[in-house]
Amino acid sequence: MHYRNLGRSGLSVSRLCLGTMNFGWKCEEKEAHLIMDYALERGINFFDTADIYYWGEHRGKTEEIIGRWFAQGSGRRERTILATKVYEPMGDLPNERGLSALHIRRALDASLKRLQTDYIDLYQFHHIDRATPWEEIWQAIDVAVRQGKILYVGSSNFAGWHIAAAQAGAKAAGMPGLVSEQSIYNLITRTPELEVLPSARHHGLGIIPWSPLQGGLLGGVLADEQSGLRRLDGRAAVTLERYRRQIEAYEALAADLELAPATLALSWLLHQPDVTAPIVGPRTREQLESSLSALDASLSGEVLARLDAIFPGYKPAPEEYAW
Repeated sequence: MHYRNLGRSGLSVSRLCLGTMNFGWKCEEKEAHLIMDYALERGINFFDTADIYYWGEHRGKTEEIIGRWFAQGSGRRERTILATKVYEPMGDLPNERGLSALHIRRALDASLKRLQTDYIDLYQFHHIDRATPWEEIWQAIDVAVRQGKILYVGSSNFAGWHIAAAQAGAKAAGMPGLVSEQSIYNLITRTPELEVLPSARHHGLGIIPWSPLQGGLLGGVLADEQSGLRRLDGRAAVTLERYRRQIEAYEALAADLELAPATLALSWLLHQPDVTAPIVGPRTREQLESSLSALDASLSGEVLARLDAIFPGYKPAPEEYAW
């Protein structure tokens, strides 16, 4: 396994991050525990979750699954860099959502209880809260850090200027601020290259891409479609038709390289200098094993250029749209 510091921090994390969003509703608890054991065995030490996961009336259940895994001992917690998130509604009352000082305090304590741990390595703002000032947010985080409940702070789904505003607020509060941004980023969705990646680079944040396969569209969807293994509907089907010609060229390139399409997509992300660790969300150990192959795939400059030709990216703003 390869490791990299998370942004400008001294925290060393694996180049792949184990996403747990499927645990509970698409992956039974027993299998989830086996996946986490296998991840540690293969050197993946970076696990990502959120208080809202398992969704709806079951929100919080994914954290509980992880907590029961930690409770088995044998150094599971000590070997894991644990990331979770706060923001989404955890109840129906007005103060059970967002990034107010009250909700951060209550949500953090609830996550710690569900996870059966006394600290979170990386506590992430799941979304920007336009109703709460940064002075209040950082005050709440400062209290939690002093209590030893969190060590590092990250963001998720932030625009470039949101990162800048967060860092300015942290500086005014005398705090280090964010060390990471978790953003959708893949060969199809490259809009973060406009402003999110440049802002993260400037402020020393590591990028943790979610949906590296764009909901499966970069995972061999056309081959699965032809073999009858998968048929998309709804928004995914619309998106597939929009990119069908590009995906055809992409899957042909993967075949030429003798790589699985999913391996190619993950490897491309690992070749991006701003990326710390793409999030993979396996439902089985076999899917996790398949993801690990991306760590050994080396893409030449020619291959990277061919991928850019299939899925064009962006120059940083404002050069993308101005002289």
